[in-house]
Amino acid sequence: MSTIPNIINVLAKDNYLLEIYFDDGKYKEIDVKQFIKNGVSSRLLDIEYFKKVKVQEGFICWDNGYDFCPEFLYNL
Repeated sequence: MSTIPNIINVLAKDNYLLEIYFDDGKYKEIDVKQFIKNGVSSRLLDIEYFKKVKVQEGFICWDNGYDFCPEFLYNL
């Protein structure tokens, strides 16, 4: 069983793109708009709110409770 590296930094860009940096040196740019639907995630449609993303305990998250786990993002 392999260990998924932790997310160490995230930068939000326009058009719902996230630059994600993992502690193994891997970098990914991911368009997360496809994952923004109804419910909790709909708050992220406000681009200024979207840009308030942060790293917390290896996950990326927003204050409304919406998050992505590192394994999911690493394997996209």
